Amino acid sequence: MEKIQHSTIKTNGINMHIATIGTGPPVLLLHGFPELWYSWRHQLLSLSSLGYRAIAPDLRGFGDSDAPPSPVPYTTPYTVGDLVGLLDHLGIDQVFLVGHDWGAAIAWYFSLFRPDRVKAVINLSVPYFPRNPAVKFVEGFRAQFGDDYCFGSVFEISDLSVPLEA
Repeated sequence: MEKIQHSTIKTNGINMHIATIGTGPPVLLLHGFPELWYSWRHQLLSLSSLGYRAIAPDLRGFGDSDAPPSPVPYTTPYTVGDLVGLLDHLGIDQVFLVGHDWGAAIAWYFSLFRPDRVKAVINLSVPYFPRNPAVKFVEGFRAQFGDDYCFGSVFEISDLSVPLEA
């Protein structure tokens, strides 16, 4: 893994840590929650040995990438904007996009928002869920899986003015 190069780039108002290796067609690997670029370490090495340029960032708020304090810039348009900025910084027009878990959700929306930047999408563990503007995301999960489902009990914060307790 000593061949994997690490750098930090400025994109979309944040500093983003990236791990890269190889030359050839670019493959952008997007990690899940609560993971980092490190989740892709074996794939980075394998893809580079097959002639690909493998790139795995720490997404916004994870690892060595910046974590803005407000919840607002963690929405999908910001995260996709980070990745478009990453591609621009690296001089890449199109990528093979691979996502897992949270990264898969980002990959689906990246390919919807910017199909011109995506050569192909490979996603693991998260199917595409079209957005329903009439239903809030967490409420949709509650209706389908009940109040005890993790999205309903863990990820919803009703009052952001109250500090979270560990």
